[in-house]
Amino acid sequence: MVKSVLLDEKFKSRELSNLLRWHNEPSKWSIDTTSSQLVLETDEETDFWQKTHYGFENDNGHFLYIKTNKNFRMTTKVKAMPNSKYDHAGLMIRHSKNTWVKSSLEYITPNLSKLGAVVTNRGYSDWSTQYVKDKEIDLYLRLSRINQNCYVDFSWDGEEWMQMRIAFLDLPDDSPIAAGLFACSPQGKDQTVRFDFLAIEELSDPNEAYL
Repeated sequence: MVKSVLLDEKFKSRELSNLLRWHNEPSKWSIDTTSSQLVLETDEETDFWQKTHYGFENDNGHFLYIKTNKNFRMTTKVKAMPNSKYDHAGLMIRHSKNTWVKSSLEYITPNLSKLGAVVTNRGYSDWSTQYVKDKEIDLYLRLSRINQNCYVDFSWDGEEWMQMRIAFLDLPDDSPIAAGLFACSPQGKDQTVRFDFLAIEELSDPNEAYL
C-alpha cells in the first residue's frame, strides 16, 4: 500500500517544488502554467551512458530529482519532440554515475523509435528495447524502487500498465537515491520535452511494485 506522498509536482506554479534539484540544469527550461507542463530544451551532446559497447562514459544529461531512502513508485507523462538520433527523455533513478536506471522512448529514425530501459551497475550500462513506430507520442512511464530492486513499466493511457524491465541495483538496501525526470541529446541539441507531472509515492508493500 502507498504510505505517503513524497512528491506531487503538477507544474501549476512558475516555481519548482523546493524538494527538486538539477543535475546539469539545461540552458533553456520553464514551466508553462497554461498547459501545466515543465518544458525544456536539451543542451548539445548530453547523455547518460557508461562504457558498454561504445566505450565512452557520459554523465552530463539533464536530471531533475529528489533524494530519498524510501521504497517508492514514481510516474510521469512525457512527450518529446526529437531532432537528432538517440534523443530521449523519461524517468531515472540514480545512486551514482556508476549505478542508475533510466526509461524512455529513444528516437532512431523518422519511422522507428526504441522504447526501453538502461540499467547501469558497477560502471557498465545495458539497454533493453522494443521498437515503436512513433516518435512524438504521449507516453506514461513508471519506475519503482524496492530496496535493491527496480521495476520499470509503461502505459499509453496512464491506466493499463505493461512491464518493461525488472532489474537489480548494486547498492545497499537503504541507500539514499535520486529519483526524477531526465532528458538527453547524445548527438544533437534542442530536443523539446514536455513533462505533465512528476508523482513519487512511498510504498509500504513490496508487492505494490508489480501492480
